[in-house]
Amino acid sequence: MINLFNTHIETLSVHRVGNKSRNEAFFLSESPYGLNDEIMPLLKEFFFKSFREKEENYFQFAHDVDLEYNEMYNFASEIFANPGSVHEVSKKITKHLFEQSNHPHIKNGEVYVAYLTNLSIDNNQVDAVGVFKSELQSDFLQFEENGSNLEMILQHGINLNKLDKGCLIFNHKKEEGYKILTVDSNRYDARYWLEHFLSVDAFQDENFITKKYLKFCQDFAKDVVLPAEDKKEEVMFMNRSVNYFAKNDDFVEQNFLNEVIDNPDLMSEFKNYKVDKGEKYSIEDVTTFPIANAAVSDARKKIKNVINLDTNIQIKLDFINPESAEKFVEKGWDEEKQMYYYLVYFNKEQKS
Repeated sequence: MINLFNTHIETLSVHRVGNKSRNEAFFLSESPYGLNDEIMPLLKEFFFKSFREKEENYFQFAHDVDLEYNEMYNFASEIFANPGSVHEVSKKITKHLFEQSNHPHIKNGEVYVAYLTNLSIDNNQVDAVGVFKSELQSDFLQFEENGSNLEMILQHGINLNKLDKGCLIFNHKKEEGYKILTVDSNRYDARYWLEHFLSVDAFQDENFITKKYLKFCQDFAKDVVLPAEDKKEEVMFMNRSVNYFAKNDDFVEQNFLNEVIDNPDLMSEFKNYKVDKGEKYSIEDVTTFPIANAAVSDARKKIKNVINLDTNIQIKLDFINPESAEKFVEKGWDEEKQMYYYLVYFNKEQKS
């Protein structure tokens, strides 16, 4: 989990990068930007808003041979070792980004490199390097008094409500390649920012493993439980799975299986499914891990707990109390109508 509330921008360097394939140049500022109290809160909101709103999927710098061959890893390490070097290193970062801008679809824009302090990640207070890029300009009107008339002047500029691209490189877990958050709002070339410029892989911490294992369970429910049982059992399997993750600090696979699967055949199907599909989810060798509560909350929002019937009726089951559906919802077959039915027991209707 991160907290950016008290984050302070210590220094900011602003440059411009063009598209190399279109023979556009880059522009490097001679000195850092002079921050003031008027622009500081606007820039903080511009830089950080996208990171507060998106799901926390962490990355880490990577390289096929050795981490020390990753240029951005080296730039970040140089800054963290000597924060006074940030402006000179920001020029190297801008040149590196320019070298990756060799596809005609890549847009030119402004590059902002900031040294940040007072960030909180995983309950640790750390510094960070922020690299941001603005690409798209918006039209806006300025008004000017001209004698007895008010004139409209059309101008172009950056919309501070939306960051186009950005990353936060936390001075945390250096040996693994630092923990990194990234955003890319204009994904005209998905490889440009993540792969070519940053060169990162997913950071495989408890947050990553928790999400991957829950996604694996969700696909098992859809691919195996639903065809073998019915929609209610598919939903109930995911209800029990999420409930297990929510109430435990650590995941133990055998305990999980004993708690969420009653059918012995489904238990062996689960193990076979993991052998076949586990590598796809990066969990093939995973049997125990600490559970990340934030990942469970994120997954719960995405998992559907509704049974949609072809009679335009929906039955919504409760994730918090999955045992209620097992006790008070029954499925049957009506011979006269030749239709399935759900029988729901209750004491009284609750006010919405």
